Amino acid sequence: MESARWWRRSTLGTQGFRRPGPEGLALGNASFPSNQAGESSSQPRSAPVDPGMPLQVSDYSWQQTKTAVFLSLPLKGVCVRDTDVFCTENYLKVNFPPFLFEAFLYAPIDDESSKAKIGNDTIVFTLYKKEAAMWETLSVTGVDKEMMQRIREKSILQAQERAKEATEAKAAAKREDQKYALSVMMKIEEEERKKIEDMKENERIKATKELEAWKECQRKAEEQKKIQKEEKLCQKEKQIKEERKQLKYKTSTRNLASRNLAPKGRNSENIFTEKLKEDSIPAPRSVGSIKINFTPRVFPTALRESQVAEEEEWLHKQAEARRAMNTDIPELCDLKEEEKNPEWLKDKGNKLFATENYLAAINAYNLAIRLNNKMPLLYLNRAACHLKLKNLHKAIEDSSKALELLMPPVTDNANARMKAHVRRGTAFCQLELYVEGLQDYEAALKIDPSNKIVQIDAEKIRNVIQGTELKS
Repeated sequence: MESARWWRRSTLGTQGFRRPGPEGLALGNASFPSNQAGESSSQPRSAPVDPGMPLQVSDYSWQQTKTAVFLSLPLKGVCVRDTDVFCTENYLKVNFPPFLFEAFLYAPIDDESSKAKIGNDTIVFTLYKKEAAMWETLSVTGVDKEMMQRIREKSILQAQERAKEATEAKAAAKREDQKYALSVMMKIEEEERKKIEDMKENERIKATKELEAWKECQRKAEEQKKIQKEEKLCQKEKQIKEERKQLKYKTSTRNLASRNLAPKGRNSENIFTEKLKEDSIPAPRSVGSIKINFTPRVFPTALRESQVAEEEEWLHKQAEARRAMNTDIPELCDLKEEEKNPEWLKDKGNKLFATENYLAAINAYNLAIRLNNKMPLLYLNRAACHLKLKNLHKAIEDSSKALELLMPPVTDNANARMKAHVRRGTAFCQLELYVEGLQDYEAALKIDPSNKIVQIDAEKIRNVIQGTELKS
């Protein structure tokens, strides 16, 4: 009987087991030897008692072996739910009102492994002895009321201590389980965090390699352009030398011919020269007024700071960009006349960007660039869309292309160049390439030193770079 788990306080102040469920009747074997008083002893009924007191049950039977005692107790028609069982190593009590059964056991039993089964209106106890020996009686004889009360109190204290120990052991086991579960969860979370950090590091390394490869391609393209320019310059120099040689040869042949045709006499020379002079004198000019119209300057630049050559080159490039149109596109046949205009497509992309429809805006800029790839604002606006969609490498490419088309640097394109540097720097910073991003922000500040927002962002990037250097 698991007294540490089943006992509870009864109305009499004693402790009782929780009622076991009906598991069938386990009757004793007839072959077991009985005690000396008889194999199946039955006590005579007691005399009538006060109706307020519980009725002591005496018509029970018991059998024993050297290791176990089998006790059969009738329930006398009492419902199983109203039965309380309490058992310790020296005391057994069954309370099923109005009946009560008590046994002050002859010798200690193992109450942890003992059993109780209810069935067929009978409780059958299987009590395992702590020491293998035959008992003379089931209950100790010659016990007075004070001894009975002490045995009862001692049994209750033992049951309470065992219940307390079991509760503490259960709580300790629960704490250990919680501690183990917490350590397992922390270990799993640590592994997940490490896995995520490894993924981030791999992505950063991959992005860095891609950016380095893109820079290498840009550098090779620049070198190729320089080589082509040098070749063109060499060809022009050769052509100029050839033209000079031909001109020198022609002048030399003309001088020889004029020498051979010169007259021998002085008089004849003077006559002809005088005649020529008279014939070459022009008539007097008529009086009139000439109006001169000067082309107005586009750039309001002071003369001492003038960049006339750069400004003229920029205007020339802008004029060429407006005239440059690629009409060999298969999709043009399905478009309206206004949709074939790059300026109209640029305005359309700007409206779509304002409504946060970035993919549609990119499509508009793409078609405009296919029609005219010399307009820097198309690349600059498309870079802004790529930034919104986190297409960082494409944003860097478009910003670099816009900066390439915004050359030479003049006042008219200063705002566009500043935006291109800021957008490329933003893309670099989102790729965690803060040094390259800071370079672009500093270039933007050189163009517009009074821009407070760019100043604040540049200072934040410097703080991030210093923090990473300190950590490393």
